[in-house]
Amino acid sequence: MGALVESSIHCSVQALVERDERLARRVIEDEPKINQMQLDVDSRATRLLALNQPVARDLRLLIMALKINTDLERIGDLASNTAKRALALISLPQIKPLIDTPRLASLVEDMLHRSLDSFVNRDAALAEKILTDDDEVDDLRDAIYTELVAMMQTRPDVVEPAINLMFVARNLERIADHATNIAEEVIFLVSGVDVRHSSPSGKHQ
Repeated sequence: MGALVESSIHCSVQALVERDERLARRVIEDEPKINQMQLDVDSRATRLLALNQPVARDLRLLIMALKINTDLERIGDLASNTAKRALALISLPQIKPLIDTPRLASLVEDMLHRSLDSFVNRDAALAEKILTDDDEVDDLRDAIYTELVAMMQTRPDVVEPAINLMFVARNLERIADHATNIAEEVIFLVSGVDVRHSSPSGKHQ
């Protein structure tokens, strides 16, 4: 499920950059597969909870798996939404070279990949490093917003494509939020410490 979600993010942005309708539609077609995987994982975890009555770390593992499952499904939705924006932009003139958006996507993809690695390897130290990366994503999203707003103020003809690009940046920023959620859940799984509002170092708010 994680691999398919990662692929969907990458392909949705690639479809945007290359104006590739076929690739965008593939991402949209993969969303129901992700949804079905969510249902399968939920069913398995719920069955294990009911039949085995786990405690301590086993219980935390199942609870975190259910939460991560939800994060991954929502990321799949956001990748599909990005692909739909890519389809809309294909029919519109390209208003600027797409440099910052692929850079933002690369940061987000890396965050998600490392958060999933931290889960597989029960690596709380790796998970904690991810928490601060979200700030860089927010800064780049803000820079993209600022540039696009400035363009719309002087060129009314670019409003529609600019708004679509703003939604893409917003989708990517929200994916980073979900990657951060996964990292926080890994820390709780490994250490039993809840860092949703502050990391163990006290730096993440």
